Amino acid sequence: MEYVYAALLLSEAGKEINEKSLMEVVKAAGFEPDEARAKAMVASLKGVDIKEVIKNAQAQTMVATAPAAQGAPQQAGDKGQQKPKEEKKDEKKEEAAAEGLASLFG
Repeated sequence: MEYVYAALLLSEAGKEINEKSLMEVVKAAGFEPDEARAKAMVASLKGVDIKEVIKNAQAQTMVATAPAAQGAPQQAGDKGQQKPKEEKKDEKKEEAAAEGLASLFG
């Protein structure tokens, strides 16, 4: 995970993301750098614009949460009306379970 954070930091600083710079950031953070992991991270980020990916992820999150936020008050209102019935059913189940346990122990 530290290599992902290092890549994000380098991207934000406008620095080139390469094995050497990743390992320097990881070492500065107090971790033992691993050349193989740095190579793998650089290879996986080849051709990827990190800032664009973050921008798209934020836009998708906003779109995904917008409908849920609009539907939430209706669902909460519906659930509020159904709670007493559900609680009564749960209480009856708990009482039946307690009676069953009581019969086991005499």
